[in-house]
Amino acid sequence: MLSMLGRKGQAMCLRSSRQVPSTRASIARLLAQTPRPNVRANALAGTAPGTSTSGPAEPIKDPIPYANLVVGVPRENAPGERRVALSPAAVAGLLKQGFKTIVVEKGAGEYSQFTDAEYASAGATLVDSTEAMGADIVLRVRPPALEEVNKIKEGAVLVSYLYPARNKELVEALAKRRATAIGMDCIPRTISRAQMFDSLSSMANIAGYRAVTEATQHFERFLNGQITAAGRIPPAKVLVIGGGVAGLAAVGAAKSLGAIVRVFDTRTAVKEQAKSMGAEFLTVDIQEEGESGTGYSKEMSPAFIEAEMKLFAAQAKEVDIIITTALIPGKGAPLLITKDMVDSMKPGSVIVDLSAEAGGNCGYTKPGEVVKTPNRVTVVGYTDMPSRMAGQSSTLYANNISKLLLSAGPFTGGPKGHFRIDHADPVIRGSLVLEDGELRWPPPPGVIPQANTKVNETKDHKKDTGPVDLYEPTKRSALVTTGAVAAALALGATSPSAAFSSMLTKFGLASICGYQTVWGVVPALHSPLMSVTNAVSGLTAVGGMVLAGGGLLPGNTSQALAGLAVAASAINIGGGFTITQRMLDMFKRPTDPVEYNQLYALPAATLVGGYVAASLFMGGTGGDPEGVTSASYLASSAMCIAAIACLANQSSARTGNALGMAGVGTGIATTLGVMNAPAAVYAQVLTMLGAGIATGHYVGKTMKITELPQMVAAFHSLVGLAAVVTSIANVMAADPGHLDMTHKVIAYLGDFIGAVTMTGSAIAFGKLHGVLKSDPLSLPGKNAINLGLFAANLACGAAFLASDGSTDAGVLALVAAGVLAGVQGAHMTASIGGADMPVVITLLNSYSGYALCAEGFLLNNDLLTAVGALIGSSGAILSYIMCTAMNRSLPNVILGGYGMTAKAPADAAAVAGTHQEIDVGGVAEALTTASKVIIVPGYGMAVANAQYPVAELAKHLTDKGISVKFGIHPVAGRMPGQLNVLLAEAGVPYDVVFEMDEINEEIEEADVCLVIGANDTVNSAAVEDPNSVIAGMPVIEVWRSKQVFFMKRTMGAGYAGAENPVFYKPNTFMFLGDAKKQTDALLARVNETLGIKA
Repeated sequence: MLSMLGRKGQAMCLRSSRQVPSTRASIARLLAQTPRPNVRANALAGTAPGTSTSGPAEPIKDPIPYANLVVGVPRENAPGERRVALSPAAVAGLLKQGFKTIVVEKGAGEYSQFTDAEYASAGATLVDSTEAMGADIVLRVRPPALEEVNKIKEGAVLVSYLYPARNKELVEALAKRRATAIGMDCIPRTISRAQMFDSLSSMANIAGYRAVTEATQHFERFLNGQITAAGRIPPAKVLVIGGGVAGLAAVGAAKSLGAIVRVFDTRTAVKEQAKSMGAEFLTVDIQEEGESGTGYSKEMSPAFIEAEMKLFAAQAKEVDIIITTALIPGKGAPLLITKDMVDSMKPGSVIVDLSAEAGGNCGYTKPGEVVKTPNRVTVVGYTDMPSRMAGQSSTLYANNISKLLLSAGPFTGGPKGHFRIDHADPVIRGSLVLEDGELRWPPPPGVIPQANTKVNETKDHKKDTGPVDLYEPTKRSALVTTGAVAAALALGATSPSAAFSSMLTKFGLASICGYQTVWGVVPALHSPLMSVTNAVSGLTAVGGMVLAGGGLLPGNTSQALAGLAVAASAINIGGGFTITQRMLDMFKRPTDPVEYNQLYALPAATLVGGYVAASLFMGGTGGDPEGVTSASYLASSAMCIAAIACLANQSSARTGNALGMAGVGTGIATTLGVMNAPAAVYAQVLTMLGAGIATGHYVGKTMKITELPQMVAAFHSLVGLAAVVTSIANVMAADPGHLDMTHKVIAYLGDFIGAVTMTGSAIAFGKLHGVLKSDPLSLPGKNAINLGLFAANLACGAAFLASDGSTDAGVLALVAAGVLAGVQGAHMTASIGGADMPVVITLLNSYSGYALCAEGFLLNNDLLTAVGALIGSSGAILSYIMCTAMNRSLPNVILGGYGMTAKAPADAAAVAGTHQEIDVGGVAEALTTASKVIIVPGYGMAVANAQYPVAELAKHLTDKGISVKFGIHPVAGRMPGQLNVLLAEAGVPYDVVFEMDEINEEIEEADVCLVIGANDTVNSAAVEDPNSVIAGMPVIEVWRSKQVFFMKRTMGAGYAGAENPVFYKPNTFMFLGDAKKQTDALLARVNETLGIKA
C-alpha cells in the first residue's frame, strides 16, 4: 500500500500534492483528445522510435549554439514560494559555458538571500517580469500560472516543475504557445546519470532535514539524553515512516541531535541503509517485498497493511516524535496515523507530516497549518518545507536544472556548446512534456529503464552436465612432471661430481621453497618483495669476495673484476634493504604493536660467533671446517627464505626485512671466514663492501617513492654486472686443468644471463625514468636481428667451450659472448613498450636470481645456489601474475609488446560518442552526497605525486560517514604493488585498499567511482570488444558504478593504444587536468562543502 518517498539505492523521493505523478487513468484523461499512433513495443532504452504522441518522431530543429540563446529566470509568484531557479553561482556557470545572456527578474532571489547585486556581479542582466518570461529558455521552480503563459514567447523552452497529469489546462495553454516544455518532476529516476538532475531528491533531502528542525521547535525537551545535577533526561524517541531520501535525511538529522531513531519501510533494501546510520529498522511478521522497480514502493497487500497499522499503533504510545513521508503515486496520501493513535501519544509529542499537501498521513493533519490536539500533541502540516530553507534549496535546484540544461544535446553526440532536444537521450525524452506544442508525455515504453530490484540474487550459469572430465588437465600435468623427472635424471647422468649433484639437489629444493613461499605474498607487498629480493641478490658479492686478491688494490684484471663485483653487489644490498624498510614503514599504522626487530641481530651474531668458534676449534682438532661452512650457509639461506615468507602480510613484513638483512649479513660474514686471504685483501674487500653499502643506503634513503620502479631496474643492472664480471674473473683465475666442461657451460650461462640482465635493466631504467621513449623500438627485421645476435652468441659460446677456458682466446670468446648478449638484452627490452614494463621488471628480477644461481654452481657455493633459485622463482611467479593480469603470454611480451600476436588496433571496434566534462564543483557535490565511494588510482597519480591530497580527501569523506575504498589493478603503475606503496606513503590504511577481484564484487554498490590517472586498467573494451588489443584483459569494471569521474590529463588512449569506451558512457564524466592540481582543487572544494577548515 505504501509508496515511501525515495529512489533505489537512496530510497524514495518526496513529492507533495503538486508533485504527485499520475496514474494511467489520469494520463488517459489527459490524452483523451490527443490522437496517438501506436508505439513500437520493442523500443529500446535510450532510443525512442515512434516516441511522439502527435507529430514527428524526431526533433526538427538543428542544435542551437548557446551564443544565440537568452536564458530567463523570473521571480516565483506562487503563494509561499521563496525559491529561485538559478543562484548567482549557477548564472556564472552558464555564462562561462557560452550562453548569450542570462536575464533575471529583479528581486527574484530576495527570499533566497541572493541580492540583485550578486546576480549582476555574476554577469546576469536584471530585467522586469515580462522580459524574463520572454527569454528563449525560461527556468522556473513552480509551474507558471495560466495568466503567466502568455508572457512566454512562441517556440520558447520552459524548464520547471509541471506535473502534466494534473495540470491539463496549463499543458494545453503552453501547447498553444508552441512551447517546448521539460518537467523537472518527470526526470526518469531509474537512470543513474539522472541523479545529478533529480531536483525532487534534492528537495526531499532538505524536507527531511527541515522536518526534524520543525519538530524540535515544538518539542519541549532535548532530543539527546543528558545526566545533570538536576536529574536524568532520557533521549527522545523518533519514528520515521518511509526510508526514502526525505526519511533518511530525517534519520540523519535526528541521530546527529542524539535521538533514538526507528525506521519503517516496506523495502528490505532500506534496512541496511537505516542500520548503517544507527537507526533501528522495524518490521512486521508478514514477509512481503515493497520494491517495485519504478522508483516507488508498490502497493502492499491488505494483510500487510493491517500488520503495519498495528505496529504504528504500538509505536505511537512509545515514541515522542513521528515523521511521515508516505505517498501513493497518483492518489492521495495514505492514512497511517489515525486520530486514535495520536490520542494515545504522550502529551507534548510532535508529528511532522511531509505528505500534508497530498492530504496527509495523519488524521489530524491540515495542509499548511500546525494543529494542537486535545491531548496536546502538535501536528505540523507545512507544505513548503524546501521553501523554508530557500537559500539551500535554491542552490541545489540551480545545480540540478543547470546541469540538465547543459546535458541537452552534447550528451548524445551533439556539438559542444549547443542546445538540442534529442530523443536519443533517455533523460531528456523521459522528461519531455511538449515539443513545439506537440504532446510528448508520457514517454513510450522502453525509454525509461526499470530499476534493478534484485537483491542478493545468486547467479549460477553452470549447466548440469555431470562430472567434470579432468583427463586433459591431468594429462598436461603428468607430461610436465615427466619432463621435469627426465631432466633431473639427465642432469644427474652428466654430473661431473658428487658436489655438483648435491648442488643440483639444493637448487631444486630451493626452487620449490621459493615457489611455495612467493605465492603466499599478498599483492600489496609485491613491491617490497621485489625490493628485498633485489637486496638478497646482492649476494653476488660472495663470488667477488672469493676471487679477490692482490693487496689493498687488485693485482690483476681478474682481481679487479672481482672487486667491481663486490662493490656493485654491495650497492644493491644497501639500497635494497633501505628501500624495503622505507616501504614497509609506510604500511605501519599507529595502532600496530610496538616492534623490536633489532633483536634479530641476536641470531645473526650467534651464527657468526658460532661459525668463528667452530672453525677455530675444528681447525685445531683436525675436524671438518667445511661442514661448519655448509651449516652456516644453510642457516643464512633459511633466513633469506623466511624473509620472503614473512611478506605474506603487513604485520610480519618488517620482520621479514630484518631476517633478510640477517641472512645476507651472515652469508657475507661466513664468506669472509673462508677467504683465507691476507689482511690487505680483507681491507680491500671490506672497503668495497662498506663503500657500496653506504652508497646504496644513501640512494635508497633519498630517492622518491615514485622513482621506485626505475631504481629497482637500476639495481637489477648491478646484479647483472656482478654476474658477468664474476663469470669472466672466475674463468681467468681458474686452473685450466680443473675447468671442466660443466663449469665452462655454467660460466657461459652466467655470462649470458648476467649481460642480458645488465643491459635490459639499464634500458628499462631509461624508459621508466623518462631518459628514453616508452614507445617500443621497431627496427626493420627486429626478429632477424635477435636471431642473428643469438646465433653469434652461440658461436662465441662454442668457441669458449672448445678452448682451454682461461687462455686469452677462451676469455675473449667469453667476453664477446657477454657483449653480444648485452646488445641482445638491450634490443629486446627497447622493443617492449612502456605498458609492459611491470612484466619486464619482474622478468629481470627472475634473471638476476638465475644469474646468482649460475654463480653458485660455478663456485660450488650452497648459499648462492639456494638464494638464486629463491629469487629466480620469485621473479618468474610475479611475471606470471603480471602476464595473467594483462591477458598476455610471456613470449608475446618478450617478443615485442602489443600488436605482435594480438589484434591490430585497426581491428578494434570504433569508439564513438561525445564525452561529458564536469567541473570541480560537480565532482565535489557527487562525492559529498554519496554513501559509498570507490577510488581507482593509476600511474597518472604516481607521476603527478597526487597521493597525498587523494589520501586526505579519502580521510575527510570517511570522517563524515561516507564509505571510501580503493581498488588497485595488479599492473597499475610501472611495477607490481607500486600504487599500494604510494597510498601507504600518504597514510591510506591498507585495510581499505582492495585488489581488482575484490573491488569488482561490490562496484555496483558504489555511488561514485573516482578514477585518477588510470586508463587501460579500467577500459571496458577488454570485456566488450573481442578485437581490441586488450581483449580478455581483466580490468576494474568502473562503468558498473552509478557515476564515474575520470581524472586524467587528456582524452588520449592508454599505453596499449586502445581507445576507452568508458569515456563516452552515459554515467561517465571527464574531470580533465593534472592529477595533482585537480585533486588539490577537489580537496579544497570538498573541505568547503563539508565545513572543514584547511
